[in-house]
Amino acid sequence: MTETAQSTSIPAPTGRKKIPAWQKLLPWLITISCFAYLYTVLNHAAAREGSRLVPYILSNFEKVSWSRWLALMVPYCVLYLIFDSMVVWSVINWFNTKIRYADVLPIRASAYILSLINEQVSKGAIALYLNRRDGVPGWEVGSSMIFIMFCEIYSLIAWGTIGALWQWSHIPAEFHAIPWVALGAAIFFVLFHLFFSGKIGKGIAFREKPIFRSFRLAKVWQYGAILLMRAPLMIAGVVVYTLVLRLFGGHVSFGEMLGYLPVVFMGAAMPGPMHSVAIVFWVRLFPEMPGQMAAFGFVQHNFFVLFNAAVGLLFLRRANRELFPKSTEH
Repeated sequence: MTETAQSTSIPAPTGRKKIPAWQKLLPWLITISCFAYLYTVLNHAAAREGSRLVPYILSNFEKVSWSRWLALMVPYCVLYLIFDSMVVWSVINWFNTKIRYADVLPIRASAYILSLINEQVSKGAIALYLNRRDGVPGWEVGSSMIFIMFCEIYSLIAWGTIGALWQWSHIPAEFHAIPWVALGAAIFFVLFHLFFSGKIGKGIAFREKPIFRSFRLAKVWQYGAILLMRAPLMIAGVVVYTLVLRLFGGHVSFGEMLGYLPVVFMGAAMPGPMHSVAIVFWVRLFPEMPGQMAAFGFVQHNFFVLFNAAVGLLFLRRANRELFPKSTEH
């Protein structure tokens, strides 16, 4: 039996909740720490080569064939939009309302603009869109967006485990913890699904909160379907990042990149501007070439969000028209 909602609008907050100061400061503290580390490493690398810091950094950008780089990155970003929109479309159709893929893609693309600030904020925009366009209760769509983020984490863990086991003797020793993380995540998922499907913990009110609606409705095959839908993006990412890395002077096999990339993508999801954690990960993975890896990480992760935001601008007018229709009253 499907669940029905008593309201068709986003609930109004009963009071403004004050955000703790540490939550506001955390992204900036992470970013400052990352760039302090990068400054130290790059400054030492520049000194070893008898150069100043800025010329050393710029020299790593001058050696790249940018036409080849664009030829790899632009199709990858477009592919990401297509499959990412497919994931959102599928989840909304499962748990919220029937909607066409052609209606989801523009709002997903427009939401990438907000990803410049925070990926979770961009998913909130999708919830607002469906609430205003189709009258879907905001908490229900919010639940679906959390479901997607939950599956994204498990997708990264799964691919990271495959890559770590495949390249066990070639990856850094700290990556050997990934299979244990995956084992813990698998146990957690079993308990998590049993709880929200009502198999265990019956009568606990926490499960009935509207924000967990999608998890109450979800079947195991739907979790697996999301992982399969995201698989082409990871495979494409491994290919593209391996080839682009070579343009920056790095050389790894596709198998090695499969072990690295999911972990780096998890770092890219950490709070803070400019994906500083992901950049640090690349420098740590290839300590013998910090300048090239800092340049590589910076352009890869920031171009990705900037290009997606630029694509979102193409759909922004339509999204605004549907989010904020002009009143017909005079």
